[in-house]
Amino acid sequence: MAMVASRAGVSGQTVSRVVNDSPRVDPETRARVEKAMAELGYRPHRAARALRTGRSQTIGLVVTTLATVGNSRMLQATAEAAAERGYALTVVTAADGVASAFDRLAEQEVDGAIVLNEASAQVSADAHPVGLRLVVVDAPTEAGFAAVHSDHRGGAAAATARLLALGHGTVHHLAGPVDSYAAAERERGWRETLTAAGIEAPDVVHGDWTADAGFAAGAALAAASAVFCANDQMALGLLRAFAEAGRRVPEDVSVIGFDDVPDAANYRPPLTTIRQDFTLLAQRAVGALVAEIEGEDAAGDAEGEDAGSATSVIPTLLVERASTRAR
Repeated sequence: MAMVASRAGVSGQTVSRVVNDSPRVDPETRARVEKAMAELGYRPHRAARALRTGRSQTIGLVVTTLATVGNSRMLQATAEAAAERGYALTVVTAADGVASAFDRLAEQEVDGAIVLNEASAQVSADAHPVGLRLVVVDAPTEAGFAAVHSDHRGGAAAATARLLALGHGTVHHLAGPVDSYAAAERERGWRETLTAAGIEAPDVVHGDWTADAGFAAGAALAAASAVFCANDQMALGLLRAFAEAGRRVPEDVSVIGFDDVPDAANYRPPLTTIRQDFTLLAQRAVGALVAEIEGEDAAGDAEGEDAGSATSVIPTLLVERASTRAR
């Protein structure tokens, strides 16, 4: 650091502020220090910093699987959000339960952890490891932890209402797994919207988030004129099932998905869906966790919602494409 300070013509304290990303350095000085660091090959020593600050600058991510599109997109978004905050990310699976995952994270001395989607259902207040700061993604508001989730219920309601507005007498639902909080909330939004319209909800068909599950559901939904799918992957399989059965989308049946995966616009036909903002979801989760780690208040987003609140709900958006039409 002394060599960097000498080359940049600043004090050692200024170099320390740049290394620790302090806002108390003007842009020109910061650029000069960073240039000197690059020229000298200087890198902060993470282990030494951990000894000095008591923090490892690492957060954990607990998942049950990365095979689903939603989880893999959340991994990417969380890694980027953590890096923006100066934190590394370590990923552990909860294949043997979250308790085992927490033990592995404790051994790595992470500063805190984010529990993702299906793994959140395994976390309880009683099982919360002492001293491990925690934020859960997709968990009930009464879970007892800082929580972040998309507006699953509102998005499902918007999808169902849109299909009814197009003239469909009812809307069938291809739901996610029964133990998924997100799937339950999407089913709730669908069911409440039908009830409010005076329509009895048809029997729910459950899948496991995969395109194969959507294809398998084709037989059970063969008579439907409108289907709201709990995610885009299952919608993809359902589109194939309808095509092989000679049912045209949207001429014979309208389909809406959920997530707005990057390929949704290239489905055949392009899929109408509910968009989740995975980037904002991850930023809120990381922001809430870092605020707890560093003892600071997390700033709200453009809508003004406090990212450090007990539960942060991210809005969803209906994206209309060619898989729906008026009856």
